[in-house]
Amino acid sequence: MWSDKLLDAVRQRGYSADWPKKMKEAFDDLFGSDGGRYPANAKQTVTLRAPEIHTAGDDAAVPFAALIHPSNPNSGPYGGMSIAIFPGEDSPCLISFVVGTNGLAPDESILGRPGHARKIKAVCAWLNKKDGGKDLRAWAKQEPSRTDQPIPRNISSQFGQYSRAFKRYGNVLYGIFAPSDDATSTLEAITAFLDLMFEERGESPLSGCSQDSNRIKQQWMECLMPDVSEKDVVDLLEQRRYVILEGPPGTGKTRMAQDLIDKHYSGRGRTIQFHANSTYEDFVGGLAPEHDAGNLGFRFAPKKGHLITAAENAEKASGNYLLHIDEINRADLSKVLGEAIYLLETDEEDKREITLSYDFGPPLGNKLHLPKNLHIIGTMNTADRSLAVLDVAIRRRFAFQKMWPQMSVVVQQAACDTMRKAFRDLISIFVEHASDESFDLMPGHSYFLEKDEGRARQRLKVTLKPLIEEYLAQGYVAPFAEPLRSYLQWIDSL
Repeated sequence: MWSDKLLDAVRQRGYSADWPKKMKEAFDDLFGSDGGRYPANAKQTVTLRAPEIHTAGDDAAVPFAALIHPSNPNSGPYGGMSIAIFPGEDSPCLISFVVGTNGLAPDESILGRPGHARKIKAVCAWLNKKDGGKDLRAWAKQEPSRTDQPIPRNISSQFGQYSRAFKRYGNVLYGIFAPSDDATSTLEAITAFLDLMFEERGESPLSGCSQDSNRIKQQWMECLMPDVSEKDVVDLLEQRRYVILEGPPGTGKTRMAQDLIDKHYSGRGRTIQFHANSTYEDFVGGLAPEHDAGNLGFRFAPKKGHLITAAENAEKASGNYLLHIDEINRADLSKVLGEAIYLLETDEEDKREITLSYDFGPPLGNKLHLPKNLHIIGTMNTADRSLAVLDVAIRRRFAFQKMWPQMSVVVQQAACDTMRKAFRDLISIFVEHASDESFDLMPGHSYFLEKDEGRARQRLKVTLKPLIEEYLAQGYVAPFAEPLRSYLQWIDSL
């Protein structure tokens, strides 16, 4: 099998004179239909560099084996993207993504693309989630092309067994994994790194390995855009009481909040919506005109706002009560909350209470506290750049949960083939080309749930296309405008 010799070489503790030979034999086993993982022609996209080190005790000599771009010379510094494997002192080998010390060329287009860094981070996050426990097993640099930045000291100190490699190549390592004694875990990490490298080179595993490749990719992709269940949000509300669901349009934030009221809170709750004209008086309470028999026909009297009403309802409820604030970032939240922000503390043992400017009548009068069974959930659209930014004081008091588009929802809803293709292709464009800021603009799965082929084509043209055109017009997606315009041409052709 393709992995037998490679796994044996990676799990070897310390360097030995025959280690380079083991790596060369393992490299040969990667290719070809007779037990290999990749097609024979994929061998033309990489070259193995595994020099023999005769002075292993010298700190200046760092043994390694690397799969590098074939345009590099046979010896000396090399450039571009590579996978390098470094023997440890008395531990399995370090597996890493490396920028050659000669610079980004000939892989500038790969190393400078946001999607490459994003995928490396997702793979490392998956490995840590799966194998890390209390200790990190993997780490990824934010920007692979920043070869002026060394591995942070707090990271390198956790992997002291590879100190020689870090000392020599710390600036060019941008994704690392330190194997444990678990052979299965080590093999999955090696496989994920190799599959990603060959994918960037335009090569896919052989058909016999495609199922395994898809399984591993699906697992680390879930770390790129994690799914959030209703139970996850309910548990967070139980722990923190005040939660904000944020994410791109169409990811089901509002629907989830309303379903929580119906299902998990048994109808004990209500939905309100913030907008640009929402005020402290609307949300907390204040003076408002009311009918009066006097000469003016009206008078001003204290009127309870949504928060006071929710607090009173929660006091009377038999269980937890949920106040859902839709579009919570459409208002200036600091002004709308006023002094009531003092009440939004989860961990305080003593009851917090504020004195209001007016007496709002029983049962609270001019005092307000938030009962322990009052939960607040806000929903906010990260794609609307015209909205107010939540300040640090607000962010400290809420737990934030991001919701991402999910292919699993499209599949569960039995969306037609056109919708599935439209979703996959658009996600791929954002994953590969969007900056971290514009990644939040990715349209959600609710745009892709149509079951009928005819209605699907129409729906893409009248709902999704205008959204992407608005992104383009506002300049939100300027760095990858051309792939999106090509995508719109495909929609027009349907």
